[in-house]
Amino acid sequence: MDGVNTRFDFAEPLPSIRALGRVHLIAIGGAGMSAVARLLLARGVVVSGSDAKESSVLEALGAEGADVHVGHDARWVEDVDTVVISSAIREDNVELMRARELGLRVLHRAQALAVTMEGQRRLAVAGANGKTTTTSMLTSALEGAGLRPSFASGGELADRGTNAVWHEGSPFVVEADESDGSFLTYRPDVAVITNVQPDHLDFYGTFDRVCQAYAEFAASTGEGGLIVACADDPGSAALADQVRGDSGEAAGRRVLTYGTAPGADLRIEDITLEGTTSRSVLVDRHGQSRVLTLRTPGQHNVLNAAAAYLAAVEGAGADPDGTLAGLAGFGGARRRFEVVGEAAGVTIVDDYAHNAGKVEAVVGTAADIAHAQGGRLLVIFQPHLFSRTRDFAEGFAAGLAPADRVILLPIYGAREDPIDGVTSELIAAPLRERWVAAGRLMSTDSSLSPGGTGGRGGTDSSSSEPTVVAADQAVALTVAEARPGDLVMTIGAGDVTVLGPRILQALGHR
Repeated sequence: MDGVNTRFDFAEPLPSIRALGRVHLIAIGGAGMSAVARLLLARGVVVSGSDAKESSVLEALGAEGADVHVGHDARWVEDVDTVVISSAIREDNVELMRARELGLRVLHRAQALAVTMEGQRRLAVAGANGKTTTTSMLTSALEGAGLRPSFASGGELADRGTNAVWHEGSPFVVEADESDGSFLTYRPDVAVITNVQPDHLDFYGTFDRVCQAYAEFAASTGEGGLIVACADDPGSAALADQVRGDSGEAAGRRVLTYGTAPGADLRIEDITLEGTTSRSVLVDRHGQSRVLTLRTPGQHNVLNAAAAYLAAVEGAGADPDGTLAGLAGFGGARRRFEVVGEAAGVTIVDDYAHNAGKVEAVVGTAADIAHAQGGRLLVIFQPHLFSRTRDFAEGFAAGLAPADRVILLPIYGAREDPIDGVTSELIAAPLRERWVAAGRLMSTDSSLSPGGTGGRGGTDSSSSEPTVVAADQAVALTVAEARPGDLVMTIGAGDVTVLGPRILQALGHR
């Protein structure tokens, strides 16, 4: 594809919230769809929805007032006015087919979400990596400043237990997903761009088209709007320069950058990382310095927090000290370096990372933490999408390389059908080669080099070469190999998340 969504026109005008009537969401239990359902309910809309199977999300939505159904049936749309779908819903879905026959309004999930933001100042967070965390941090920052924001995120805020909240008249923070071009529908007042990197090439085709889409997203901000861009990311920095143009900001838009780069408008200095916390200094364009403390690990999260600070203070007029207090209290987002628990001296962490950049950031951070405490990092990684695995296998191998042990699950296809020859072995092979080249493996026959430490200086590694196995075997191998002081991570956007509790229980019994 060339980055053009043939099913939806994201530039078209949207109906008002009052014009939606009764709304039915297909696959209402998904992370994005459930957020839209909650916001519609909060705005007084009559909501129904269906999903393939029962879940705690469906149960919660039912308790909140939605009429939920298990299983897909054309009957569910007979009595509604608007149907909401995501790009993952195929045209042969029986409910969507019936909606088309009845001539019902069909909205993309992002379009419905944009309707719920009607009349509010919009702060949209986009980027290949860090969207969910930055969205959550920005929400906490605004709350710390006393602004009671509305929000919609791809993951639950750990200290809120939900992925969406609506408050009348408040700033609205939204995670803007670029995967299918739908982020063009939001038309934000403040656009945060954490990074511009090649991803979703199954939709965009080329990285040039990815860059063009982000440029269109930046251009979708209104006159007088603010664009917040990362000076440390080449793609985001280039976009900032493009919008500024040769003679200042175009179309009345302001552009502010953040990062460790010397020319950043909000410069990050003196970063100190200690375990799962950090301390750094933010220096604004007026030379004012303030201390940023975080309870989330890694330099990538310092960058995310700087983006949130800049968007809150410059984009929403938030008090700087209150903003920093909100960031200091941020407790994390679900499935973003989320600690599942500890048993037998082994800590289990779960993370949603599913593209090469995310994997590199989270594995590198986890390896540093594990090795600093004298342990090893054991990773179970589930690749997400056949096309992404095909396009970025080398990048995944590079990102996983700091781990001491890597177990790969079969690819989680999600919306895609299998592609001939594309398996998790495409990642395992170059990872083996990297470890051999680094002296961590004498050969690819599962034997470690004498005295090999693996990763970034971990102690006395006894890990074997990368392995591709089914989920049950991955759990068994991890439980057998983990020892006190180790950090075990389950990583991926699929159902790998269910393995953490199983490993924790088995370690407890061990």
